[in-house]
Amino acid sequence: MSLSLLQRTQPLLELDLKLHEDHLYEQVENASFLVLGGAGSIGQAVTKEIFKRSPKKLHVVDISENNLVELVRDIRSSYGYIKGDFKTFALDIGSKVYDAFIEKDGHYDYVLNLSALKHVRSEKDPFTLMRMIEVNILNTLKTCLQSQAKGVKKYFCVSTDKAANPVNMMGASKRIMELFLMREAKRLPISTARFANVAFSDGSLLYGFQNRMLKKQPIAAPDDVKRYFITQEEAGQLCLIACLMGENKDIFFPKLKDELHLITFKSIAQKFLLDQGFMPMECSSEEEARSTIEKCIEEKKWPCYFSPSTTTGEKSFEEFYREDEQLDLKRFKNLGIVKSELNAVAEQLDFFLQKVNEMRDRNRWDKEEIVTLFQSLLPEFNHIETMSSLDQKM
Repeated sequence: MSLSLLQRTQPLLELDLKLHEDHLYEQVENASFLVLGGAGSIGQAVTKEIFKRSPKKLHVVDISENNLVELVRDIRSSYGYIKGDFKTFALDIGSKVYDAFIEKDGHYDYVLNLSALKHVRSEKDPFTLMRMIEVNILNTLKTCLQSQAKGVKKYFCVSTDKAANPVNMMGASKRIMELFLMREAKRLPISTARFANVAFSDGSLLYGFQNRMLKKQPIAAPDDVKRYFITQEEAGQLCLIACLMGENKDIFFPKLKDELHLITFKSIAQKFLLDQGFMPMECSSEEEARSTIEKCIEEKKWPCYFSPSTTTGEKSFEEFYREDEQLDLKRFKNLGIVKSELNAVAEQLDFFLQKVNEMRDRNRWDKEEIVTLFQSLLPEFNHIETMSSLDQKM
């Protein structure tokens, strides 16, 4: 992907990698790694960053068998082979089968958890919302405790910019995940990272642009939402640095300065189409965009429908830290670190787990009940329900 599409000329972490590459390489080649959620876009990027530095052992776990197959093909085609033990496992982290895998071969120096439900749209129904809790919170806690028991040196888990002052359930779930991790950091060194949208990652809107073109369908996007974007490779590099060089409880984030630019989805869609050789043609409705696609393509135009965002939990801007969090902005050139303690009363964390387990045991819950439970841990969580989902849009 061209950086020009993101209005940048220089890779975000180029200077930091030059300064610390020898140290990173030495750490990787002398260590063993387990990457969870390693077949997703960020997981694959992290896996490649580790693989090309020749680790002693690199095991990758993901629920998607097909994506794991493609990951191996990609690595073999790009980097070849290493002397270390490289294997992939198509496993559900929340399953008993995964527990048996860890019991038999769970000895790693570093565990990196990249598994997540990352979409705001996942809060549209109470069942997907509960799965978000299971993946983002319960499985994180479970794999963290397993890492403690197996003597892992360091546990890393990816968070999100939406965890800072969350307005949606996805961001709030990651904020709660951070609270649990900070409690477990008393017994196991832990670091994490909040970062911007990963351009063209699986399921992202930009990834959708590519698919719409392949399927000869119109492009739709909000015209009032601005985002910071990093590439998949940059996301992998950020996670590796945060894991290997982060101190206990560090939360990494990309610095917001000249290297990053706020971009609207509308402007990036227009630039994307121009790069593909098509003139963006704005339409007044979804129906107009769908009905004119064939005629437009013949004229080297592409129909687009841009509209204001009205969906539940959509944040119009991005932020990586709260005003009350202490920051270290000096250690790295283009990375900042949240250094402040994220404390939660142990009884409140235990109560949260108790209530979630009660809901699951009785096989019945609703979104309002879960929102109320989230607010018991995050009193500042201001969730506004608009009754509108991204699934109701093109």
